[in-house]
Amino acid sequence: MKKSSSASKGAAANDGVIKGGSIDWELRPGGMLVQKRQPLDSSSSSMIKIKVSHGSYHHEVTVPAQSTFGHLKMVLTSETGLEPKEQRLLFRGKEKEDEECLHMVGVKDMSKVILLEDPASKERKLEEMHKSEDISKACEAISKVRTEVDKLYQKVVALETTVCGGAKVEDKEFAILTELLMVQLLKLDSIAAEGEAKGQRRVEVRRVQSYVDTIDNLKARNFAAFSNAGNNAVPVIWEALESGVGSLKSPTSFPTSTVITQNWEHFE
Repeated sequence: MKKSSSASKGAAANDGVIKGGSIDWELRPGGMLVQKRQPLDSSSSSMIKIKVSHGSYHHEVTVPAQSTFGHLKMVLTSETGLEPKEQRLLFRGKEKEDEECLHMVGVKDMSKVILLEDPASKERKLEEMHKSEDISKACEAISKVRTEVDKLYQKVVALETTVCGGAKVEDKEFAILTELLMVQLLKLDSIAAEGEAKGQRRVEVRRVQSYVDTIDNLKARNFAAFSNAGNNAVPVIWEALESGVGSLKSPTSFPTSTVITQNWEHFE
């Protein structure tokens, strides 16, 4: 009877007991009964080294034997710079889901896993890189315009000093400076800007417009100052005639030799 009892205990051990304790099971949402995953720490699970191939790069990472592919992706983030959602892990030619356990699919110490970057993520990165390059080029173009506007601003200041000092400035000086500023405004308008570059362009456009307004005000001030000087002459007073035509003096009366009479002559 003892032998029989020992045999039955041995059979029970083979059915539900392993070295170091019993197997714990858990029920998945789909109704599947699977082995319960253990906490991912070295005290409860042995560590294994996995070889990860990523294009021309090769990495070796150490993770708990009972960890998931999702955990492996998080470990690979520090190695590759790819976020977990940007990674695709293949083992034995098949892509693995994040919740799948390494030991359940046969991953052992020194097993090889292939890492691929998600195509959508790769394409998005390329778009962002091109966009960043475009913004950089736009900022460089705006910087060149800014340099030219700085030079023109010095001329605006000099012009303002002259006008405020009472000296007469020819109209062509205002026209030339305005035209030069408008050229820079057209350059800014031709720059395709996004993000940071768009804000820089807006600032420069407003700056150029303010300088153009300043020149217009200086031109009006210059014109008013020197046009009033000619208004000190004696004004000419025009006198309106009955015909409605203006004249500098009253019309002269001319004598007439015509005599009006009431004597009538009778004819036969």
